[in-house]
This record gives sequence, C-alpha cells and structure tokens, in this order.
Amino acid sequence: MPDIPAAPVILGNEPGSFPHSVLAERHPAIIRQVREAFPYEPRQRRALDALLANCTEGEIEPLPADAHDRERWETWDMDAHAGHSWYDVPWLWSESWFYRRLLDAVGYFGPGPWQGIDPFLPSKRAELDSPATDGELAALDDLAGRPAEEQARALLHGSLWGNRADLGFRLSAEGAEEAAPVPGLVADDSERLWSLLGTAGTGTLCLVADNAGRELVPDLLLVAHLLAQGRIGRAVLHVKPHPYYVSDATPADVVDALRRLTAAGGAAAAYGRGLWTALSEGRLTLRAHPFSCSPLPYERMPDDLRADFAAAAVTLVKGDLNYRRLVGDRYWPPTTPFADVTAHFPGPVAALRTLKSDVITGLTPGTEAALVAAEGQRWRTGGTHALVQVRA
Repeated sequence: MPDIPAAPVILGNEPGSFPHSVLAERHPAIIRQVREAFPYEPRQRRALDALLANCTEGEIEPLPADAHDRERWETWDMDAHAGHSWYDVPWLWSESWFYRRLLDAVGYFGPGPWQGIDPFLPSKRAELDSPATDGELAALDDLAGRPAEEQARALLHGSLWGNRADLGFRLSAEGAEEAAPVPGLVADDSERLWSLLGTAGTGTLCLVADNAGRELVPDLLLVAHLLAQGRIGRAVLHVKPHPYYVSDATPADVVDALRRLTAAGGAAAAYGRGLWTALSEGRLTLRAHPFSCSPLPYERMPDDLRADFAAAAVTLVKGDLNYRRLVGDRYWPPTTPFADVTAHFPGPVAALRTLKSDVITGLTPGTEAALVAAEGQRWRTGGTHALVQVRA
C-alpha cells in the first residue's frame, strides 16, 4: 500500500459513539427480535439470554473445541481477543463475533431440528413481499421504454441507494441531486465505473452483495441489464454462506429474490427470467466464500478469493459493511484518497455505498466542509448520503 498515515481502528468503547450504541443497544434489540420471531425451545432461549449478558457485560469467550469453524476463527484473531470486553476489540470484529454467537445460540449450525433455519428470514421475507416492493417493480415497466444508457443510470442508482431507491422517484427527479445544497452523492465516479464495463461482452463482473430483500433486487436488476446489453460476459455474485448482520444476502435469499421477480409480471418478470437463465447457463454464478463472513478487512483475504477478484474486469463492492472491510474500519481523515486505502485490492474495484457508519475516504475538502457545516457529524451514519468510488 502507499505510505499513508496510520489511522485509529474503530472500537466500540466510547459511550455516545455510534459503534458503542450498536453494541449496547442494537445487539440486545436484535436478540429480542430473534426470540420473538420463532418458537424457540427452552435450551435456545437460555442460550440467547446468556448471549445477551455476555455481549453487554461479559468478555469474549473462545469457541468450544468441537466447533466446526474453530480453526478458522483462530486464524481470524479469536485467541488474541479472548478475555477482552466486546467493547475493547475492533468494532468490525466484535460485530461479526456477535452474529457468529447468535447463530450458535439458536442452533443454526446443528445438529438438530433448527439446523440451517435463518433467524432473520421473517424480516427478510416481509420486506421482499411488501407493497413498497410491488411499487418499485412496477416502475420497471416505465423504465423498459427508456434508452439503454438511461436504464443503466437508473439501475445503478437503484443499486446504490438500496431500499431507499424508489425507481419511480429516481426517474422523475433527475438533476435534484446536483441542485441540493449538500448533494446526496458525496463522491461520484460513475463515469469511471462505466468505462470499466465495456461493450464487448467478454469481461467478468464480480459483485459483492450486501443486503437481501429490497436491496438485493436492484443489485440483480443491474446485473441483468449489464448481461443483456453485452456490457459484461459473465457475473459472479458473492453472497454470505450463512445469515449475517440481520439482512445480508445468502444463496437462499438470491433464489427468493429471483422468484419474487419472476412472479411480478411485466418487465420485472422478464428481468427475473433472464437472470434465471443466466444462472442455468453459467453466465451468472454464486460464490459464498467463508471469508465473506469474516471479521477482517479485505486486505487479509485468502489467496483463492484474491484470485477471483484479480480475474474480474471490475469488482463492485456493495454496502456499508463491505466498504468498511474494503478500506479498513478506521477513523481515516475523510480526504484520504480512496485509491490509497484500496491499493491492496487485486484488481479494479468500485464501491457503491450508502453511508451508515463513521468510516469514510475519498472526499474533497470542500465536500467535507459542506457536510460538517450543514449536519455536524450526522452525515456519516444517517443513510442520507451515498457514494460511488472507483479505483481502476
């Protein structure tokens, strides 16, 4: 990597900070929601109660010796953090550890009748089947009549903003971003991204997905458009091998999203059928690498995953969590060049991210000053701003 000044790793031990609120408030709320989502047995309820006490007041305890992934977590710094408060280890690590232990508590890894049951499935399905999703899919019928380049821009913004996308709004509000005092897009390398997606239809796009449901659907729509228009010859969709961060996409969530599309009728169904065929023919493939649920930055990715990304024309990294892993979950000065903190990545990389945590890079001094003047530090975590950043 270039010689850039070190920045402090983000921890959760500062009361009043966003990371502290996640550990002290959001994680207990998630445990309560999971308890209510399924008729778990007494053993699982006791395990959830124990996790609640441990994650808020206790210390990190290593996985048992017979855990299927203990060796993996040993390479992921488990022993180094054992015995420390959840608040005093890197926040990225602590969050990942929480979801690993939550799956243990509900019996996800088995053996037993609850093996493989996604504790977050009810909320994922509710969002995917919501009337809001109906409206967004219906907007695709209007989009289908627009020029291909206009379709591409709308679908890129749909993928960028996730469940705030509202394609109907995006189609009718062109220019509003530029007119705002502080634009919603705090960095926009869209044109550089399009230049990496050629017209020969031979390159491979790796898309590192973020959330399921209404956020995964626009990711799939963008992939479908790029394949259909010959901007790429093949797409590899990287998802999580098991439930993670409440709403992160797994292979089962991809299938649910495809079924939602194909059942919707109109243009949405056409997109869904195209993706279904692409999967069947191998032009779209799923990858669920264990490192996708790792508590480490992508700088420490294993060699086989590095080879995947190195072979791609561009890797599109979606969402806030993946951004933190891409650039390093640190308090970088906001003007730190994005190219410098992603120099470790083995090929061209682009980030599509709605801002929901403190880490940020690649801003101009003027943009940072305008954001601080208008919103203090709320712009970092409120989800009201987004970015498209590219390092070719």
